[in-house]
Amino acid sequence: MNAFFDQFNAQQHNLDTALCVGLDPDINRLPACIRNSDKPIFEFNKAIVDATSDLVCCYKPQIAYYASCGAEAELEMTIAYIKDKGVPVLLDAKRGDIGSTAEHYARELFDRYGADAITVNPYMGFDSFEPYLAYEDKAVFLLCRTSNPGGADLQNLRLENGKALYEQVAELAAGEWNRNGNIGLVVGATNPDELARIREITGDMTFLVPGIGAQGGDIAAVMAAGQGGHMILSSSRAVLYASADTDFAAAARTVAEATVREINEQK
Repeated sequence: MNAFFDQFNAQQHNLDTALCVGLDPDINRLPACIRNSDKPIFEFNKAIVDATSDLVCCYKPQIAYYASCGAEAELEMTIAYIKDKGVPVLLDAKRGDIGSTAEHYARELFDRYGADAITVNPYMGFDSFEPYLAYEDKAVFLLCRTSNPGGADLQNLRLENGKALYEQVAELAAGEWNRNGNIGLVVGATNPDELARIREITGDMTFLVPGIGAQGGDIAAVMAAGQGGHMILSSSRAVLYASADTDFAAAARTVAEATVREINEQK
């Protein structure tokens, strides 16, 4: 096990939670009560983290929500604040480029931002994400079968060997690619049949499962399909925007608590 998986597993066991809250703050949806702050995104995230840190196994900021409005400094502050709470950070970046460029992305995500784990697009092949795997104490979650409707356009295509492309990625990720033991897979909650197939291929590999909450993934179906290994179930909008008023953090906690209960009822 590496540092991220050790910390995540301890958090999941000690708090009895598989919930990950995605910190995807849309500047236009922040509550009016903090919108005029000098650092509104950080203040929003801080309030959400303070309200939910005892309910989550990790947090998952999505880097585009920060970079699009020049709030990279607030992302750095958010990550540092979360880590001070003792909670691991999975930075959702979905990078994918040639190896020499990937080396710089790896430095950005792991050294600059201090992420404990990241998401990466593997569909350019092994050399395009090998630089991330060199950070052996970090975790790298490869996109496998994603939750968006268009994911099937390519990921479900059949190869000459008869396997779907996502099955080939799963097999390689669980085998020859995972030489440092630090790979996980991103498997969407909206495709439980494919999730079950990937679990069959990969054994007890850890899955990041986005798509519960606002995207409509069914928790019962996900839990049934993913039995046999660790899962990180991610919810973003349903938690973040539970209220647009001054009670937004308390409302976020209420939704997070209900989500944890629903997940645990399916164990």
